[in-house]
Amino acid sequence: MRLDHVSYAVELDAFSSTVSRIGSQLGASFRDGGVHPRFGTRNAILPLPDGAYVEVVAPLEHPATDSAPFGRAVKRRAELGGGWLGWVVGVEDLGRFEQRLGREAAEGHRRRPDGQLLQWHQIGLLDLIDDPQLPYLIRWDCADTLHPSSGAEDLPEIEQLEIAGDRDAVLAWLGDPDRDPLPELKVNWLEPADLRNAYDEAGLVAVDFRTAAGSVRID
Repeated sequence: MRLDHVSYAVELDAFSSTVSRIGSQLGASFRDGGVHPRFGTRNAILPLPDGAYVEVVAPLEHPATDSAPFGRAVKRRAELGGGWLGWVVGVEDLGRFEQRLGREAAEGHRRRPDGQLLQWHQIGLLDLIDDPQLPYLIRWDCADTLHPSSGAEDLPEIEQLEIAGDRDAVLAWLGDPDRDPLPELKVNWLEPADLRNAYDEAGLVAVDFRTAAGSVRID
């Protein structure tokens, strides 16, 4: 397991300004990621070292934003005023999660502006909608050279995630409450006021980055 990416969701009319603002704060430029046709969303990508990236994502005027779990999650966060949607863990085998959750991973794809097709499978969005502290999981079905982190500069990079939630519950959901599957990932765990009922208080609340100009916090 590894941290694959972190997602920041906003309304479509705030998409371009948010991409510019976060890029300016981090001293880096996002790339146009294209449209997710199955999910009714579009995104922009900032590659980071160590195989990770930042995604800014927005819902489109599309039926999938009310039917596909990812579209629903993005639309819900955007309608709450925008902010961090969640964190995503990359795995090579989704089979054990499919078995435990009792459903198959969903196929996803998007075509980059240069025409390259990116494909993946993901699972756990329904769980994130119900419990925003939980990451969802992704397995990429394309070459490593097409992964959104490809071509990253040395900086910026993630220093720390700040998550309002229960560390033991998250580790248990990932498979083992006694062993951290992401030991290299620094997380500051906060206790939300109401983990189950306050959607806007639980989950990923801030990310600290190391940049060429020093530490930058995006919340």
